[in-house]
Amino acid sequence: MAFGRLERKAGASPMSDINMTPLIDVMLVLLVIFMITAPLMTSSLRLDLPKTEGARPTDAGQFVTVAVDPAGKLFWGDQPVSAEQLKLRVREAALRNPATEVQLRADQAVPYGRIAELIGLVQDGGLSRIGFVTETAAK
Repeated sequence: MAFGRLERKAGASPMSDINMTPLIDVMLVLLVIFMITAPLMTSSLRLDLPKTEGARPTDAGQFVTVAVDPAGKLFWGDQPVSAEQLKLRVREAALRNPATEVQLRADQAVPYGRIAELIGLVQDGGLSRIGFVTETAAK
């Protein structure tokens, strides 16, 4: 009997490379999700705007958005503001460009008196171009 050395085959060496395919797949899925949801998050303030058939988009070069929700709260863009803060922001916008248009978004349930107060605040701030934002009526 011969006592010899038993030869072993060398096992598979550990893989030192990272498999990038699953990481790229996850990244692309997240990218698609963000691409779909980003346009939906443009305006977080939900208003029931009046519907009209004769509404046309404005060609104003520079504008600011002011909104009034059903409870009568004021918003500069989507940020809630008080009446004094709104007047200050309107003054700042008027100093930058006196031809700036104020696009007014108001819920249908807001009383006319509250809209008139808002128009007075905007005019006291120094801007006189006011546009009312509406939705087009379904035909």
